[in-house]
Amino acid sequence: MDPLYDDPVMAELIEKHGQVTVEPAEDVFRRMAVSIINQQLSSESAAAIRDRVFDRFEVTPDAMLAADAEELRELGLSRQKIEYVRNVARAYADNGYSVAYFADMTDEEVVAELTDIKGVGVWTAKMALMFCLGREDVFPVEDLGIRRGMETAYGIEDRGAMVEKAAEWAPYRSYASRYLWRVHD
Repeated sequence: MDPLYDDPVMAELIEKHGQVTVEPAEDVFRRMAVSIINQQLSSESAAAIRDRVFDRFEVTPDAMLAADAEELRELGLSRQKIEYVRNVARAYADNGYSVAYFADMTDEEVVAELTDIKGVGVWTAKMALMFCLGREDVFPVEDLGIRRGMETAYGIEDRGAMVEKAAEWAPYRSYASRYLWRVHD
């Protein structure tokens, strides 16, 4: 991970926070459901909703499609997020999505396929690349925590300049992103 250590700010973050990992999820659908739940919510709110949903339901495509919508609403999911989770569940069930399914696709191809699902935008697709598929070179500039981390650690406020700076960390931008989230947290 030399490109990260070549950057003095990033090297300091690595020293401060220790090693981070980027690995495929054991359960790709469950991790994707987490990304849907996390959309546009604070970490605390998302965690509370996620815990309630995961405590009440087996989070599988079939279970989410069969779940009572009103019960999901009572657990904190909006009608829109219920629709999005179900759209993703249908796509997973119909296509057999897994780490292996996406293995031969480029990041851009994965993003294109996932963003065809209503409710999955570029941010959610990039979260899938990182946290579902364990891709090592993803920089989700769309994420508020990433942008706040870049502002704090580097004083960069422009998204284009953030992407430009992140290019220096290739092919390990997912690791750099994990450190930037730590700065924000």
